[in-house]
Amino acid sequence: MEEVIHARGHENVSAEHASTFEVTTDDFLTPAGDCILAIEADRAPADFDPAFVDACRDADATITVTVEAGGHRESIEGRGDPDLELTNDRSAVGRTSEYVDDRTILTDAEFAAEGVDRRLVEALADGAAATVTITVA
Repeated sequence: MEEVIHARGHENVSAEHASTFEVTTDDFLTPAGDCILAIEADRAPADFDPAFVDACRDADATITVTVEAGGHRESIEGRGDPDLELTNDRSAVGRTSEYVDDRTILTDAEFAAEGVDRRLVEALADGAAATVTITVA
């Protein structure tokens, strides 16, 4: 199962956060948003199919987020959690920890924003269109 989000980069994308990465529906980004990879997302977790959400709530589920922009691609793998809500209507957040809130789309991510390929980060900082594909298996 998968969900696809279309978004875009922004000049303030720095991808320096050590424990999270985020895609937001917001149309702006300040330099303080160092976990944000893309803005103006056309969807948020609240828009995901209920069957997809249920699949993400399996503690044994593998959830992969793939970000593509400017001819570059990065995939980040994590896991599902029975406590995932996926109800936020603004932001989707991947976490290296086991912390869960309404924005969390996966836990125990293998890396956060700071681990994203710098060529992809540069493309996002140049404002490239981004496709974010979230798969659950």
